[in-house]
Amino acid sequence: MVRVLICDDQTVVREGLAAILSTDEAIEVVGLARNGEEALALAEEERPDVVLMDLNMPVMNGVQATQRLHTRHPTLRVLILTTYADDAWVIDAIRAGAAGYLLKDTRRDDLVAAIKGTAEGKSFLDPAVAGKLMRQMAAKPAARAVDMGQVEALTGREQEVLRLLARGYSNPEIAQTLAIQLAPDAPPSTVGLAPRFDSSQQTHGCYRFAAPRGPALVPRLNGSVAHLSSLNSALGAST
Repeated sequence: MVRVLICDDQTVVREGLAAILSTDEAIEVVGLARNGEEALALAEEERPDVVLMDLNMPVMNGVQATQRLHTRHPTLRVLILTTYADDAWVIDAIRAGAAGYLLKDTRRDDLVAAIKGTAEGKSFLDPAVAGKLMRQMAAKPAARAVDMGQVEALTGREQEVLRLLARGYSNPEIAQTLAIQLAPDAPPSTVGLAPRFDSSQQTHGCYRFAAPRGPALVPRLNGSVAHLSSLNSALGAST
């Protein structure tokens, strides 16, 4: 029996998926969550085998929730089910630890098979996004290594931000943890540093900085790490 937790902010989708999956005797729907935060709580209570995760949700989106589930429950499998075929969403979700990525126009039988296969350790990628993903990855230049001297040259506060970034914290979470006054228009899903590095160096630097300080600081990073800028003014004001 595959225990499934469904996470989607639309009631009709949650209940519709639950009804569809309940027709298969090998699947048990153990919970319905409206956002990533609820999914984290239900995952602790119900211990599902697979989480069927939407992406664009309030409170906590699917990428953030996937990242935290992957960190807290490494054996738990997350299967993304969304309307978004955009490259950025796909890459962010996979980097966060998703085991598969399907679109919501997937046929019922294919969805059921994907859920069962995901529970067995297999990975599924919707054909509509597979080709785009391969082309995007092939065209992406290799990340340029960051000079760790640059990292060590950061202020103490900037190094704290970098450490929290490596843990996957969002802007509001970093601001709350470090008591930083965040600009009202700061994006909720990005984090910031003074612009010392380009985007590829920023990603590389997070891992290089976090790795020597223990494995707990090296979860899969949110793909939005390339946008490290929105805390710049706040950092300057608080240091």
